[in-house]
Amino acid sequence: MTQAPLFSRLRNLIPISLGTAIFAFGLHFFVIPNKLMEGGVTGIAILLNYIFDFRPSITSLLLNIPLFVIGWRYLGRNAMYYTIYGTISLSFFLWIMEVLIGHGWLTPFYTEHDYILAALYAGVTIGTGLGIVFRFGGTTGGVDILARIYSKKGGRSVGQFIFTSDVIIIGSSLFYITLDKVLYTLVTVFIASRVIDYIIEGAYEAKAFTIVTTHSDAIAQQITSQMERGVTLFHAQGAYSKEDKKVVYCVVSRSEIRALNEIVRAIDPRAFIIISNVHDVLGEGFKME
Repeated sequence: MTQAPLFSRLRNLIPISLGTAIFAFGLHFFVIPNKLMEGGVTGIAILLNYIFDFRPSITSLLLNIPLFVIGWRYLGRNAMYYTIYGTISLSFFLWIMEVLIGHGWLTPFYTEHDYILAALYAGVTIGTGLGIVFRFGGTTGGVDILARIYSKKGGRSVGQFIFTSDVIIIGSSLFYITLDKVLYTLVTVFIASRVIDYIIEGAYEAKAFTIVTTHSDAIAQQITSQMERGVTLFHAQGAYSKEDKKVVYCVVSRSEIRALNEIVRAIDPRAFIIISNVHDVLGEGFKME
């Protein structure tokens, strides 16, 4: 292993630790006190806590050990480094939360009526924690390992496997918690999924313009001189007309949408414009890493 990849891996451990800490906080501060649920192995650990008062920090780690062995065998050690670290880090911070709450140093948010507030904040904190973990290449183990094996061996969707397993785990909690708590849990899962997507895709959103025109060179020149944005030209051919054209591609911030539209329409009112959302734009004129 070269020094650069090693440094890159070590650099990612800090945000993965932060993400698992936030995730653990969300579970102990919002989910468990209000008898809500969670999917995956973490959900099983929470359910065992409700039924037998088992500590989630220990249960989640024990449940993941056999999955580590399976993942190491079928996915390889390189794919398991961050997963193992993320799982151990989560168990550690779950234990920290248990100690803080046990000594009265942290008072969880408990409500007897306003469960929607607990569900919303649980979704935000869990989504934020998991989003940070996923963004930096980690996971919290559990069903994620099985889903990746399922995808690798069967060519199926990882998301489909995780969704199915979450439905089974959360649905099985109906034997112990009430239906309304399960419904509130679904609100939490939905909010968390949106927050995860937001963090992974990037908070910065820009717009990509794909412009089909017969005046590509003139439009590209105006964008470059007036807006100081980079432009790419793709050679293309009309399927019906068989006419050769150059397609203009340019990424701009949301505040520049109107200016770019005006440039295109001034030169070619009949230009065909496609505007797409793009996330986490890296490079000159945008965010630099």
